[in-house]
Amino acid sequence: MLAVNALDLFVPALPVAFTARMRTMHPLTAIMFRHCFRFMLFALPLLAHAALPQSSNVPGGVAVVPLCSVAVCAATPQAWLGEQPVLVTADHDEWVAVVGLALDTTPGAHELRVKIGAETKAQEFVVSPKDYPEQHITLKDKSKVELSPTDEARAEREIVAITELKLHWRAAQDTDLAFILPVKGKLGGRFGVHRFFNGEPCAPHVGLDVVVKRRTSVKASAQGTVLAVADYFFNGKTIYVDHGNGLITMYCHLDRIDVHPGESVSKGQRLGLSGKTGRATGPHLHWSVILNGAMVDPELFITMGSARH
Repeated sequence: MLAVNALDLFVPALPVAFTARMRTMHPLTAIMFRHCFRFMLFALPLLAHAALPQSSNVPGGVAVVPLCSVAVCAATPQAWLGEQPVLVTADHDEWVAVVGLALDTTPGAHELRVKIGAETKAQEFVVSPKDYPEQHITLKDKSKVELSPTDEARAEREIVAITELKLHWRAAQDTDLAFILPVKGKLGGRFGVHRFFNGEPCAPHVGLDVVVKRRTSVKASAQGTVLAVADYFFNGKTIYVDHGNGLITMYCHLDRIDVHPGESVSKGQRLGLSGKTGRATGPHLHWSVILNGAMVDPELFITMGSARH
């Protein structure tokens, strides 16, 4: 009896009938039951809070759009940007949509289509303009800038395949938004920079470069499933990890790939080794984050502490 009464100090506000029933249990059974109940009390708030990326309503950013309170909306709402489904998660006491904004997103008012139960409504949010800087890069290997017909045809085929991968959607209950930096190193080319190779304008830089030595271990930013691996003309040896609900990470210019499509990976698990395959001036990791089909700034998903290398 003393053991059961002592545990009363740690289990607040149990219903009277529930407490009375427990006092009829065997003391060891009651202790185990209360420990389980205590764990549930502490676990529930954790399940109701997501480590959200930094909200940045600009082209190439992430918009965190409130939808409704958890108390009012018992089931998880659904949301779409155009025809593309959007990640929805609980943040404390409200449901929010975590929306990826492509670099070509037009500043101004935009709408999500939101379904809450049987009701469908429009939820407006505003995108502000942002100017990204320029970067001029000189490549000694001109074949990576002035493509031959064969290389150009290959690159075009690969762009089609990459576009399909970016639009991949897998519903999941456990999407981890608290990313870690895949490697520790000096941050190089930032997201959104307008690049010029040998004076020729090219597509904006849609990732974060981390400068590391060749064959440095590259780790998964969060748990997920390997969506695809490939060796591309521009990106070199590349791995895609699907984290669920339209959130995908991409690891490029690798020297070696250690995983295969369909393989489950944990946060911090080694995926491969860094290199300079594809179009690269030196060894580094190009790390991209894709959200509802849009390439977005990876630095929005990592803490400032993780980014200081």
